[in-house]
Amino acid sequence: MKPSFNARLVNGPFEDPGLYVRFVRQGRALLFDCGFTTGLSVRDILKISDIFVSHAHVDHFIGLDSILRLHLKKETPLSLYGPDGFIRNVEGKLGSYTWNLVGDYPLVIEVSEVKGKSVSKAVFKAGNSFKREDKGTVPFDGVLVKDSFFRVKAVVLDHQVPCLGFRLEEDYHINIDKAKLNGLNLPVGPWLGEFKNALRKNMADSVFAIEGRSVTFSELREIANITKGQKISYIVDVLGSESNRKKIVNLAKGSDAIYIEAYFLHRDKDKAEERFHLTARQAGSIAGEAGAAKMTVFHFSPRYADSPEAPVKEAEDEFSK
Repeated sequence: MKPSFNARLVNGPFEDPGLYVRFVRQGRALLFDCGFTTGLSVRDILKISDIFVSHAHVDHFIGLDSILRLHLKKETPLSLYGPDGFIRNVEGKLGSYTWNLVGDYPLVIEVSEVKGKSVSKAVFKAGNSFKREDKGTVPFDGVLVKDSFFRVKAVVLDHQVPCLGFRLEEDYHINIDKAKLNGLNLPVGPWLGEFKNALRKNMADSVFAIEGRSVTFSELREIANITKGQKISYIVDVLGSESNRKKIVNLAKGSDAIYIEAYFLHRDKDKAEERFHLTARQAGSIAGEAGAAKMTVFHFSPRYADSPEAPVKEAEDEFSK
């Protein structure tokens, strides 16, 4: 199965956390946490439509400034999501700059913050010098974003402050049967993305222009096979408590890939508890209990810079039990 999501860590394991997820053939990407963005190209950043921030500690949030600068002239909104107090955090960042010359810029920033069983919303518009406009609240059932292609779920975890864990999931995956495609004498091309989008939205009256031919949705339906969609989980900066563990396992259950912090080695468990972080052994155990197919650990304490393989080995040993 060719993946719909291509995920990669933005930085090395001792640098700022961040997971960049590109949607294949869609010109769109999601970003989970935005520390320093030097690992992303301008093209990468301009693909970002949504940013999911676990919490507003500096190493998870400082990169928003560089992203904002590149997005100023984009017509499409930039959507941000974070924990309780996040709207105020974004307002503070925007308020630290002077915006007297951006009145004709199109950028709109849509911000959502999880507050218990509700999500508060606000909008900041370049045309209004990014002044805060509150947009009320909506119920929160665990789903932050849902469209015809994917959804992002979130859970509130404890890092002494509220910290969000995330799961990105594809509702289902569409595989194109190349033999049937060839049987219709049709080429591979961008039109396949349009067809998949029409299939997800059940747009049965769609007609596609393919190399001078008009091909109907019904003629194409048999080239598509529906299979289980991808699931990617992202967990960072959480205390290894039983409460957090249960929430993470439930969120990440059956993930194809889990990206999870391993900040301390288990020999430094007391320090991990003091700093509200996971140990590598805890990370591996959680990923294993969740039944993740693949685990990637990252976000290591600088104290292990001389032995970067140690957190990986400790987590993998526990994960493989």
